Amino acid sequence: MTKLFFLGLFGFILGCSNGGSPESLLKASNESYAYEDELAYEVSTDNLEPEQKMPREAKIIKTATLSFESAQPEETHQKILALVAQHNGFVSSDNAGKEYNRIYRNMVVRVPTENFQALVNGISEGVPYFDQKTISRQDVTEEFVDLEARLNAKRELESRYLELLKQAKNVKEMLQIERELSTIREEIEAKQGRLNYLQDRVSMSTVNIEFYKNTSERGVTLSYGQKMKNALKGGWDGISVFFLGLLYLWPLFVVFLGVGLFVRWLIRRKKKS
Repeated sequence: MTKLFFLGLFGFILGCSNGGSPESLLKASNESYAYEDELAYEVSTDNLEPEQKMPREAKIIKTATLSFESAQPEETHQKILALVAQHNGFVSSDNAGKEYNRIYRNMVVRVPTENFQALVNGISEGVPYFDQKTISRQDVTEEFVDLEARLNAKRELESRYLELLKQAKNVKEMLQIERELSTIREEIEAKQGRLNYLQDRVSMSTVNIEFYKNTSERGVTLSYGQKMKNALKGGWDGISVFFLGLLYLWPLFVVFLGVGLFVRWLIRRKKKS
């Protein structure tokens, strides 16, 4: 807090030495803006009394990925839906599909963090083995605290600029201050958005679920008589295709016949001569 006090005192003295003009106050505010990182740290720690400096609640993002085979996919789906409703969660996405020898379903579930483990245990109940079962916990406490401190520092800086705006004496000063305010507010919105995102991920855990069933079908065994029947039918079909092919070539036969007759006529003519 000592550094913050001296920065404020420096701005006050600088403002008084110039008659308290907005330009001098703006310069002092810019000096303090350059020390934002230090101010954010001071705001996050020095404003607390010794007895208030207790460890913060950890901010943990919990995520699980479950993949397993199910003999009854529809029953498994209904079971998961019931468990999600029981634990006050909701289904973020639910997709089903079919491949050559497999039907599958992918689900993404969001559930309050305090019910995360209970939901995972409920889904796991009755599953003999998992193709994949991953549970991760990401600690974002440090980022959360840093964002809160920087957000408070930005809002404090915004308040200072609003005070300067009230003291502006001409349009030039107003435009200069409003440009700075616009930049600060954009940064506040960005940090608040990131903070809201982290809070959502911390308060609502995510469970990715995939279950499937193999549906490969066995080929039908044919009897010997059926195979003979199919062979005879295939042979007849082959002969039919052959003769049909010859019919398609009738123009060539006509041409060959004409050429043959012409050559024969030439040979006979040579013999007579």
